[in-house]
Amino acid sequence: MTGTYIAIGIVLFLLLIILPRAIKIVPEYQRMMVFRLGRAIGTKGPGLIILIPIIDRGIRVDLREQYLEIPHQTAITEDNAPISIDFIVFTKVVDAAMSVLSVQNFEGAAQNIAATTLRSVVGDMILDDVLAKRETMNEVLRAKLDEVTERWGVKVTNVEIREIIPPPTVQEAMTRQMSAERTRRAVVTEAEGNKQAAITVAEGNKQAAILNAEGDRQAAILRAEGFALALSKIFDVARGVDSNTMSLQYLDALKVIGTSPSTKFVIPLELATMLQGLSGMGKSFGGGAGGNGQAAGEGTSAPSAPSAPPAPPGTTS
Repeated sequence: MTGTYIAIGIVLFLLLIILPRAIKIVPEYQRMMVFRLGRAIGTKGPGLIILIPIIDRGIRVDLREQYLEIPHQTAITEDNAPISIDFIVFTKVVDAAMSVLSVQNFEGAAQNIAATTLRSVVGDMILDDVLAKRETMNEVLRAKLDEVTERWGVKVTNVEIREIIPPPTVQEAMTRQMSAERTRRAVVTEAEGNKQAAITVAEGNKQAAILNAEGDRQAAILRAEGFALALSKIFDVARGVDSNTMSLQYLDALKVIGTSPSTKFVIPLELATMLQGLSGMGKSFGGGAGGNGQAAGEGTSAPSAPSAPPAPPGTTS
């Protein structure tokens, strides 16, 4: 009876040891490369996999994209400038069997091949291109690394340069260049601002001059229209003045002349015609008003006394 319990115990112990080795669960993102007595019989998974203990051996292969950090590597550019670069390589297993059978330590192999490839790429470029053309370097590194890792069943999906450290002298020159560039941009910006301000002021002066000229033109037009209207009014009034009114104006002029101390006067020819008109007016007043007409005649006899024909213009009396 005791022997039976011992046998059952041994069997259970063996099962506890063997079952974990015989039953494997492979997730979706992995594959298991199975070797039977040292010979590769292929990949299995995902899901439940049963291996023969002691005879079969399985190696898990991760199919997810992974990254590999390449530490700082010193390389010399085409113009003999030493430069330190570190970058990241992104890889993905596309053939689980090849990734196990073709390379012993993929990470170590990838780091070494990445370092040598970096030196080769940087050696074909000048320093300015290395600093300015990161995307180009990333693509060249990716293509060259992929050519090597393809035979390992691994594809290089991307390469990203993380940091580039130029020599100290180059860093100092770059700092001076950056300072000069910023100064230049500040001067250009200030000049552009002054230019825009000058343009704005000029536009304002132009608009003001245009408005002033327009105002002067409108004022001149209004003055001319007012003057023309005044002349029209004067002309209309002048056309309504009769000869008697003009005769009275001539009498006022003669009265002023009579108060002058001069003894000789130049009388125009039109004055004789005016005096004749006054004589006719005196007679008409004398016939209609009696004594008053006589008085009026006496008042006008002095200037109408000359009965001789009027002297030609320019004569003196």
